Amino acid sequence: MYILAIESSCDETAVAVVEDGRYVLSDAIASQIEMHTIYGGVVPEIASRKHVEAIYGLADRALQEAGITRAQIDAVAVTYGPGLIGALLVGVNFAKSAAYALGVPLIPVHHVRGHIAANYITYPELEPPFCCLCVSGGNSLIVDVRSYTEMELLGASRDDAAGECFDKVARVLGIGYPGGGPMDRLAQGGDNHKYPMPHAKVDGAPLDMSFSGLKTAALNLIHNSQQKGEALDRPSFAASFGRAVSDTLVPRTMLAAEQLGYGKVAVAGGVAANSRIRADLQAACEQRGYQVYLPELKLCGDNGAMIGCQGYYEYLAGTRGGWDLNAYANMDIGHPRLL
Repeated sequence: MYILAIESSCDETAVAVVEDGRYVLSDAIASQIEMHTIYGGVVPEIASRKHVEAIYGLADRALQEAGITRAQIDAVAVTYGPGLIGALLVGVNFAKSAAYALGVPLIPVHHVRGHIAANYITYPELEPPFCCLCVSGGNSLIVDVRSYTEMELLGASRDDAAGECFDKVARVLGIGYPGGGPMDRLAQGGDNHKYPMPHAKVDGAPLDMSFSGLKTAALNLIHNSQQKGEALDRPSFAASFGRAVSDTLVPRTMLAAEQLGYGKVAVAGGVAANSRIRADLQAACEQRGYQVYLPELKLCGDNGAMIGCQGYYEYLAGTRGGWDLNAYANMDIGHPRLL
């Protein structure tokens, strides 16, 4: 089964062709990072316009690279939430048009479910159930993946997402956007205990997280050093910040995994590329005898392949979108809105 998959939830336009849910025949991506770097973050209106400019050409390129024709497409899968509403609408409307013109089913896919499915591409042997930590610029979630399409949210950030904090701290440091990669590289060789960072807890919700205090403390530390004319040990600062984020995410994921008892833990999303988080999660799982699944770095960020993979399992479960399918900025991973 060939699925044409479309992802446009934020600042990357992606179109992929996926065979039988696990085999990626092509994955064409147009990044907007260079454009948004000028503003230090994603400008939604610019993102939407860039998606419009790129999406048709990417679809043609994906088909050419996959070596198949339009007539061979069996279904069209598309991210319909959560994300930037204008950006999502570009992908949704293109997908509806393509599915209608080809006479094939339209499959709506939850963006974070797509990130989880990236693990199925990296690990063909992986099957639910498992516990998954989902971390990106917009989400920090711990998810019970009971089956390919049945999921429950166990814990989440009450305020900022982990990736958002990396972006904002990196912007103040002046090391680029998005901030996850530059912060990770800067932290190499730094002393991760040099700068104490807060570790917040949410009363009565041991699996929930809070990053706003950490972000504020980090920004204050940078500004105070500048105002006092003191040199900031940037590698040690980045390492200390990364350790604080990992110390928030990994223990909660392990607690959730212990409660679930599956013995399998995965990570997904853009922040899943962070070397400190990957190493800490792997060490914690090995200590407990759990299987750990870390997606390929190229599959951590937004891509079409992950949407095609999840779209296949949504298709098998009977998920279909009508020609009135809408996009949603917010959406529960356990109960996606279906039309």
